[in-house]
Amino acid sequence: MLKKMGEAVARVARKVNETVESGSDTLDLAECKLVSFPIGIYKVLRNVTDQIHVITLANNELKSLTSKFVTTFCQLRELRLEGNFLHRLPNEVSTLQHLKAINLSRNQFRDFPEQLTTLPALETINLEENDIVDVPVEKLAAMPALRSVNLRFNPLSAEALFLVLRASRCPERKRRQPPSV
Repeated sequence: MLKKMGEAVARVARKVNETVESGSDTLDLAECKLVSFPIGIYKVLRNVTDQIHVITLANNELKSLTSKFVTTFCQLRELRLEGNFLHRLPNEVSTLQHLKAINLSRNQFRDFPEQLTTLPALETINLEENDIVDVPVEKLAAMPALRSVNLRFNPLSAEALFLVLRASRCPERKRRQPPSV
């Protein structure tokens, strides 16, 4: 067990160092068995956080995302958190003004993370395979850049599903390409 933990730590360190040394705008920590975002990474990346535009933390064991994570990586364009145990997002997510795509599929959300509806650049929301029963349709319809919302395999109420479908077919939305569901 200790050997596996050591291998996981070494893998994270290697990936972080590769990001710093290459000047990449992408930090990929997918499938690293993380239960939280390692605090030491903030220190290692402190001089390049504004250059990180894509973070992948997919298929880990994350139960939460901290406000420090969100405020540190404030220039994110894409955030991939699929395949974790997340059930909510910190309020600070609403400060990610450049975020264009977020993948929260295969998590444990029961409520739609409404902080996302305040993001002006957000084009794609993936919440497939969660436990969401209701959706803030009016707020989604008001999002200027939104193109796609994936809510497949959620136990949406019949009313919520009807409202989402109706909003996506609304004539005034047709002019600016409605979000697909």
